[in-house]
Amino acid sequence: MPTRRALRTSPLPLLALACALACGGGPADDAGATDSDTDTTTGGATDSSTAPTTSGTTAWEEESESEPEQPVTVEWSDLELRLVRGGDVLLRFPADGFQLGVVAALDDGSSYDPFFLAPDQWLTVTAAEDLGGGAAVDVRLSFGTDVHARLTVGEAAPGRFQASLVPEPGGPVLAYMRLRPVVDPSEGFYGLGEYFDAAEHRGRVRAMQLEYDPQIESQYNEAHVPVPFVTGTRGWGLFVEDPHAAVFDVAAAADDRLDATFGTGPDTPAGLVFHLYAANHPLDVARHYYATTGAPKLPAPWALGPWIWRDENDDQAQVEDDIATIRELDLATSAIWIDRPYQSAVGVFDWNQAQFPDAQAMIAEIHDLGLRLALWHVPYVDDDDPAAAAMRSEAEASEFFPLEVGLVTSDWGEPLDLTNPDAFEWWQDHIREYTDHGVDGFKLDYAEDITVGLGGARTVWQFADGSSERTMHKLYQLLYHRAYAELLPESGGFLLCRAGTYGDQQNVSVIWPGDLDANMAAHRESVDDDGESYVAVGGLPAALTASLSLGPSGFPFFASDTGGYRHAPPDRETFVRWFEYTALTPVMQVGTGSSDVPWEFTPENGLDDESLAWYRQYARLHLRLFPYVWSFAQSLATGGRPLQRPLGLAYPELGVHPSDTYLLGNNLLVAPVVARGATTRKLSLPPGAWLDWWTGEVLQGDVDVTVDAPLGTLPLFLRVGGIVPMLRPTIDTLAPTAAADVDSFVGDPGVLYARVAPGPLGSRFDLYDGTALKQRLGKTAFHLEVTPGDVFKNGVDVEVHALAPLAGVTVDDADLSERADAAALDAAADGWIYTSDLGGTLRVKLGPGAHVVLATLAE
Repeated sequence: MPTRRALRTSPLPLLALACALACGGGPADDAGATDSDTDTTTGGATDSSTAPTTSGTTAWEEESESEPEQPVTVEWSDLELRLVRGGDVLLRFPADGFQLGVVAALDDGSSYDPFFLAPDQWLTVTAAEDLGGGAAVDVRLSFGTDVHARLTVGEAAPGRFQASLVPEPGGPVLAYMRLRPVVDPSEGFYGLGEYFDAAEHRGRVRAMQLEYDPQIESQYNEAHVPVPFVTGTRGWGLFVEDPHAAVFDVAAAADDRLDATFGTGPDTPAGLVFHLYAANHPLDVARHYYATTGAPKLPAPWALGPWIWRDENDDQAQVEDDIATIRELDLATSAIWIDRPYQSAVGVFDWNQAQFPDAQAMIAEIHDLGLRLALWHVPYVDDDDPAAAAMRSEAEASEFFPLEVGLVTSDWGEPLDLTNPDAFEWWQDHIREYTDHGVDGFKLDYAEDITVGLGGARTVWQFADGSSERTMHKLYQLLYHRAYAELLPESGGFLLCRAGTYGDQQNVSVIWPGDLDANMAAHRESVDDDGESYVAVGGLPAALTASLSLGPSGFPFFASDTGGYRHAPPDRETFVRWFEYTALTPVMQVGTGSSDVPWEFTPENGLDDESLAWYRQYARLHLRLFPYVWSFAQSLATGGRPLQRPLGLAYPELGVHPSDTYLLGNNLLVAPVVARGATTRKLSLPPGAWLDWWTGEVLQGDVDVTVDAPLGTLPLFLRVGGIVPMLRPTIDTLAPTAAADVDSFVGDPGVLYARVAPGPLGSRFDLYDGTALKQRLGKTAFHLEVTPGDVFKNGVDVEVHALAPLAGVTVDDADLSERADAAALDAAADGWIYTSDLGGTLRVKLGPGAHVVLATLAE
């Protein structure tokens, strides 16, 4: 990689930093993950092979704060509901914090979409009567003389409360409900689903449904994954469990108010259910949301390896040539998917024989080469293609389509009515025609025809279960995705979905953002490209922003098309910058709207041998990070912390909320370059100290820095004290293989590798399999402890960077042999070498079993 230098910062040698931090309390962790080490904080002479290290906590417990969670309560007095953590009031709902919207009469033609419509009058609380129920709060609210509603709030678990606001019968006609808590005028807000303009929402108005928008090239607002769950950076959360049309004003109209307005229309008598959450750190709020709506469905482990795809594969020969080329070029890859067309018609569960004459043999070859296979799919049966006529007739005769159909936006007719149990079962029977023959997952597209309306008017849909578009504009996705999720292999599968809503994380493995631009345009940027002018959906910056908005919204796995889709092909700079970024995300899927793959060089895409070499390096890094990412993924159900953590949510004390900087897990800070032509990158380093992944330079945090970032170099930093477990550098795939020349993790997990930025505060990383790695930099020695787990049993190979020269290394109180060079160490069962690379690097190799390592620093 090209050498980078830091500008406007003062690098601090790590050994000197150790002494400074030992006296000053150590680097601040985003969740207080590390505790002080006895050796370095007391100054005692305990540098020995048996020196104590702090056990810390496990990665899957998200390294929670050392301070116990503060007690959280709700209080009601003086017409005000308060959410209190410790002694701090996090949210206040004063008298005008609960409002009911009055209309003259219900209108069956109205969408009651509050993005466009408003009630004739908002009613505010004027009085309250304590009903003395068993809940923490149970009051009858008066909204004037003849309008009343019951507010109940009960504790579901520590830090988590369920509430409801239910109007009483009688009085004027109600069609809207609004929650208007008072918030801190300076805090930030995360969640609310997938957005392309900013990951933090202060000052913005967010619709919770697709809306027509003629200004943007897609003609709609791109709200594919609306989630009415918002987290404030003071450590609270509000989730409104309601599928009706809604809009969140996020401190836009007033800097101390969050307005959540729901157009409940004729369903208003059922009331509004909402949830209040609190935690010491805002990253931990999502665990309450998962407890309410369900834990995320993890993709199969192999899905965390790179994916390759083409838009519109030519035929079976092209697929087979692609998988052979992937292996010939030594490109780390675990899976491919085949996009349309591959069927004889959309909705017909077959293979077009002219294109794919022997699909079963192709699937076997894909699997033999250590790859898994997914297919593009949709819930339609083509209403125009003669090849689908028989299936279409069967579905129509069985009444498997909605009873009433509104505006259809797909090219293949209306979607199936999956509220009909017979239609659901019929569709699953057909899906099995793929899954029973070796298809491992699906890319699920479209199914967003069911909109709540156009402007204020309804686009009416009616379904077999009695529901309409008023709720099914969100809830249809749950049925659509569940139909496929239930049929994935027991060993794990993969769903890549374009849309979703709250609770759908139980079905959806990964979200992809639809058709982004194959360029570096920001969302809604005006673009003039060779005479073609448009307002962009957004390219690389939009993809990065979307990933950071989805994590705090309950969808921790995200994968944009690496390179983009609209206006493809991407140019060389766009493609390289995009794969630099996706390599440091949980899921890396590579493909564009013009079917560009990394090894095909054309005048239009400008790719070459240098870009291919960069791609090979980043794809392999992504795959090697599997044990690091998968360990954090295992914690999602209980810990809740996003895998990609926006800087402003991880470190709210910084007071900055960039949409282009994040932590991957707890220890890696990622700052992708998204500006065209840029060769440097300015970013805010969090508190503590950070080691440059490529150079070994140590930068002191809590300061703005500018770093070199030429094309091919992703700004990437390892927290000082951080440990990153990795797979061996030769790994090709995370899927099983029958090919002797394909290096598979499944066939042989092999030796565990790890990279360490030594720090004076004892730290620990516990892998998903029970393997534990501990590190501590003392005044005269570096300590490392290894305990093997169930998968990584064959030893470890650890690189420790930014370390002063060594006098010697002992393992389990015995001298460990110093090897001549890397080749000699590779050939040996164990040993160590020290080089000047990356600020001074100790590489120590250990055999199976538990070990304690002491590396004595030279005087």
